[in-house]
Amino acid sequence: MIGKQLLARWKSAQRWPFGRALFSLLLGRAVPYTGSIRPLVLELAPGRARVAMKDRRRVRNHLRSVHAIALVNLGEVASGLALLAGLPEGARGIVTGLRIEYRKKARGLLTAACDCEVPDTTEARELDVLAPITDEDGDVVAVVTATWRIGPVKT
Repeated sequence: MIGKQLLARWKSAQRWPFGRALFSLLLGRAVPYTGSIRPLVLELAPGRARVAMKDRRRVRNHLRSVHAIALVNLGEVASGLALLAGLPEGARGIVTGLRIEYRKKARGLLTAACDCEVPDTTEARELDVLAPITDEDGDVVAVVTATWRIGPVKT
């Protein structure tokens, strides 16, 4: 159910001016910690999401670059949107692990892109979902791997 609802809200928001911004704001309110980085959802489809984050003082570290945890947050939300948007009815997912590989100081507008295969059953399993994060020059600054536990909704 969550996947269909998520996609329906995304499609509905696209009919309005500033629809992406409105959807992103509502996402941040529904998931407050995710909202702390002010993500902007650029694209959403089953198995695919692109989410941007502006470099601003609130997400920076003492080295004048984007903080490690802000990067993890960005990658996790991209992986979650891509995966959850495609889950079949009766399935749910929860993150059970997060890893990040840092490649370059993160500065400027950052975009996490996630393309993943989505299971077509509610069978319990764990999936590693990658979300590379790029800067405005297209350089990969970090790669987030989110481990998702997928399974049937408990009734």
